[in-house]
Amino acid sequence: MRRILFIFGVLFLTPTAPASPAPDFVRDIQPIFQKRCYVCHGPQLQLKGLRFDDRQAAMRAIAPGDSAHSLLIAMVAGSGAKFMPPSGPRLTASEVALLRAWIDLGAKWPDSAAKAGLWSLQAIQRPTPPAIRNRTWTNNAIDSFVLARLEAEKVEPSPAADPATLIRRVSLDLTGLPPTPLEVEAFLADHTAGAYERLVDRLLDSPHYGEKWARYWLDLAHYADSDGYEKDLERPWSWRYRQWVIDAFNRDMPYDQFTIAQIAGDELPRPTLDQRVATGFFRNTLTNREGGVDRKEADFDQLVDRTGTFSTVWLGLTVRCAQCHDHKYDPIKQKDFYQILAYFNRATEADIDAAMPGELGPYLEAKPGYDRHRADLLNTYGVAQLQTEWEAAMLGAMNNPGKNLDWDFQVTAYRAIFDHADRVMRKPPAQRTAQERQRLTDYFVRSPGPVIGKQKDITEKLKDLRTKLDALDKGFPGLTEAYVIEDDPTPPATHIALRGDYRHEGPEVEPGTPSFLPPTPAKTRLALAQWLVSPENPLVARVAVNRLWQEMFGRGIVATADDFGTQGERPSHPELLDYLAGEFRDHGWSTKRTLREIALSATYRQSSEARPDLESKDPLNVLLARQSRVRLPAELIRDEALAASGLLDPQIGGRSIKPPQPSGVAEMRYGGKDKAWQETSGPERYRRGLYIHYQRTTPYPFLANFDEPDSDIACARRRVSNTPLQSLNLLNDPVFFEAAGALAWRVEHEAPGPSFDDRLNYAFELCLGRKASAGEKDRLATYFHQQPDWVGISRVLLNLDEFLTRE
Repeated sequence: MRRILFIFGVLFLTPTAPASPAPDFVRDIQPIFQKRCYVCHGPQLQLKGLRFDDRQAAMRAIAPGDSAHSLLIAMVAGSGAKFMPPSGPRLTASEVALLRAWIDLGAKWPDSAAKAGLWSLQAIQRPTPPAIRNRTWTNNAIDSFVLARLEAEKVEPSPAADPATLIRRVSLDLTGLPPTPLEVEAFLADHTAGAYERLVDRLLDSPHYGEKWARYWLDLAHYADSDGYEKDLERPWSWRYRQWVIDAFNRDMPYDQFTIAQIAGDELPRPTLDQRVATGFFRNTLTNREGGVDRKEADFDQLVDRTGTFSTVWLGLTVRCAQCHDHKYDPIKQKDFYQILAYFNRATEADIDAAMPGELGPYLEAKPGYDRHRADLLNTYGVAQLQTEWEAAMLGAMNNPGKNLDWDFQVTAYRAIFDHADRVMRKPPAQRTAQERQRLTDYFVRSPGPVIGKQKDITEKLKDLRTKLDALDKGFPGLTEAYVIEDDPTPPATHIALRGDYRHEGPEVEPGTPSFLPPTPAKTRLALAQWLVSPENPLVARVAVNRLWQEMFGRGIVATADDFGTQGERPSHPELLDYLAGEFRDHGWSTKRTLREIALSATYRQSSEARPDLESKDPLNVLLARQSRVRLPAELIRDEALAASGLLDPQIGGRSIKPPQPSGVAEMRYGGKDKAWQETSGPERYRRGLYIHYQRTTPYPFLANFDEPDSDIACARRRVSNTPLQSLNLLNDPVFFEAAGALAWRVEHEAPGPSFDDRLNYAFELCLGRKASAGEKDRLATYFHQQPDWVGISRVLLNLDEFLTRE
């Protein structure tokens, strides 16, 4: 099967200067190759002598200085039997003319064309807001950049959204929750100067702000509450990292510090508990606990994931493509990939105590009694001697595999289930932490090996001990834990994996930053993180502000938020992107400051109503002549229903919850009925969707149906689908069914008056932030006359497109 290869593997460069008479390779020629020209790349690497995987061969085919005898021109002009592109629209006459002129002038092709031409790798400029004609429309510099493009395209911006739409929009965008009727009423009644600015500031100060913005970051971290793969065991302490993210956003932690803490918080001088917890970012990798898996392969897969996640999140590049070979299109060498991987190969996993407020007192009070009772139980059952013999046998099997198959099996199972298995087992008992000693003893009691397994009397005693230890643990107020990474005291060497295969080691590499970015002698994760956020690195600030823009408009200035490379899209407003990136970097890396500037812009405040004049000219709203209508993310759809109905439990942070879900879902995961979904009871079941337990192999159906991404890899932009299942969810999901009943109760008990109009308007205010129109009143009055039940009307409102959409 033939594959298609882009010529040159070329890259975009944003044109910032007017076209010159002499075609420029980066500005004029590369975009033609990028979009239009292909060459067959299959059993033969050339087509009629025209090949572009080799620069010298390409130049022979191009024939610099003589377009009349250029094979390239013959192909694109269609003068021969074969032509390029082989399918799709042909090159235009003006494009062919540009190629001819470029060739006749010597076909200048920079040696570093890839790097020199990639707009995202150029230094961030600090552009001056452009001159515009309609100065009365703009509120800040953002609007100047947007309006300049609109005026160039002869397009007028849209009028501002009405105040009711605006408060609902900005409330959902900044906190993920709709405004209450009282908040809408107060905003509409406030005609003083600065009313909207005060609204934005209040929302940015809300503790729910951290919840809303944590969600997009957890997509990038591919957060989950379970391991993935076949067994998909639960991770009871994953939420502790999520808690850190929420708190960091609420504190407006500067993005450079936010970055450093997650990559290398443990390497900071005298790291705090929070800084160590932050490194849990890299503990969201999948863990394969299948017994037959090669542990070296499983560890390698985790390193590859951490390297790919690092590059997606902070560099916005598909570095993972270089696992097996040099990147096909971007200037990323395979060596670059393994130099980044080497940073993480020098780290190891650890589980630490990470007490939450209020936990330490009860823990310290109960700890002495717990320790005495546990020691008495272990002594009574003679565990110390039995465990010593078991450990000796395990070490023997580890050091001499193949001599005893029973013990080999025991070692395999231990390595699959017990985190940091070899490291803990090989530590002298006196050097193990208290947590490691307890975990190892608990494992032994539950899996004492083939020798004891054949001694029924000891087996029964240990079974009885397990029951007593479980009861003891259940009554003990233990501390919250956190999954973190830390430096490996004996780090292994890192080798390039030939063809990406961990079994075939190539040259050894040291930790190092990518060759296509400014160099640094960084050898530690801390130095790597500091290099990332240094002024010399142009990617991090651009990638970060682009994602903030994406959250506020539904589309990034660079639409491919996960790919700032040659195969990604070029920025629609390159100077605006650089302005935002520069402001972000040079003013304390404040996320709230950037979001505030976006929210206050006239661009953001435009109406989202569709415009016939833009249907063909700008169907995707790239020009930003209006605000976009954005379908709410999965979690926010559920949150809005809970908020409108009054069911929402507004508690911030804490453990994951398991709300009702259809029967049979949990049983599909490994273990079946033994791993049943234990529903959360009480008001906690109505907490925000951010807190719903994410089981990788059986994700919560409602969220999955509304396009919550799977957590196998980092997700920089969610896809949006429309399916029949979504309609069924909104009608029959337990949360929406309960929400409809609760909303009806609110309407009947809280409406300002008993009339139908009073109650209907109140229902609309709760759900949509506005009163019902005359037509809506007539239609719903007819419906209510046929079915005099407010639950039915509530279900109608909770299923409206307007309810699911941020206007």
